Amino acid sequence: MWPITGESVRVSSAMRVSLQGVGVRLEKTPQFFDSVVSAMKSMSWRAELVIEEIPAPSKIAPFSVAIEAELSLPDSGLSNGQLVLLYDPQGNESWDGEFRCVTFSRSDVDQEMVVDPLLVDVGWLWLLEALERNRACYSAPSGTVTAVSSKSHGAIGDQPRRSEIELRASWTPVIDHPLQITSHLQAWGELLCQTCGLPPLPEGVVPISRRIGTWSH
Repeated sequence: MWPITGESVRVSSAMRVSLQGVGVRLEKTPQFFDSVVSAMKSMSWRAELVIEEIPAPSKIAPFSVAIEAELSLPDSGLSNGQLVLLYDPQGNESWDGEFRCVTFSRSDVDQEMVVDPLLVDVGWLWLLEALERNRACYSAPSGTVTAVSSKSHGAIGDQPRRSEIELRASWTPVIDHPLQITSHLQAWGELLCQTCGLPPLPEGVVPISRRIGTWSH
């Protein structure tokens, strides 16, 4: 198990707080990014999620790291997604900050849900509410939600009908201390679970175990 080494907090760019006796505002350097990655590896995930490290894009930002998650439940279908954390110590005007979270997720949903015109709006709210619920401070969110229904024909006509919701989104996390990345990871994991029909953990409950992939120290 990767124990949580600290508590994430929500701050604005004008605030200064302390975390376990350490000043939150640290110099933004490549070493700072390494500390953020270490905090990601110390993240405690829900038991239903399998987390893997995957190759990160190398041309979008000077520094990046990427993970992939998969959740499969017998009664709720499949949910999977990728999350990329980009970092530019000099800042990026289009991001409105030094960091940027970029995600793509796909989840099975009921056929009744996929034909609901409100699903694409609800899917976006799931992301924003997950960030809010986990007290993840962010800015400049953007994204697209797509509801997809597909049916196979011909030689593969025996395959079941698929109904999915896809989310492509990005936001700028406020990270003044490496441990603040955990609130964004918690929100992202919660989003994957919720779109697959698994409700968020009750407030105050911390995951104590999970299925571990290759994402480790």
